[in-house]
Amino acid sequence: MFGKLSAQRLLLEYDDERSGSFKALRDVPEDKFIVLGLITTKKPELESLDSLRQKVAQAKRYIPPERLGLSPQCGFASSIIGNNISAKDQRRKLELVTKTGQALWR
Repeated sequence: MFGKLSAQRLLLEYDDERSGSFKALRDVPEDKFIVLGLITTKKPELESLDSLRQKVAQAKRYIPPERLGLSPQCGFASSIIGNNISAKDQRRKLELVTKTGQALWR
């Protein structure tokens, strides 16, 4: 499927166990950039830097780090009523994206 897409960047949600493993990434062509949506926007609890580091390391088995990025899994309102997450918690999630990116890609 990945080879048939004309998009250059693929934003993939991997914020929970239901998302499955990163094994599917082995089929991504070399001309695609993968953005891993590892930080959930469904609940306010903050993921640990160590857990994110481990997940990125797993993804690196299939995609080199220069073709990987990190983001929240989706927008902060995945339904019309939104998610039960405050603006303060949303900010903390976005700060975690920056902190993790700096720790893993510098």
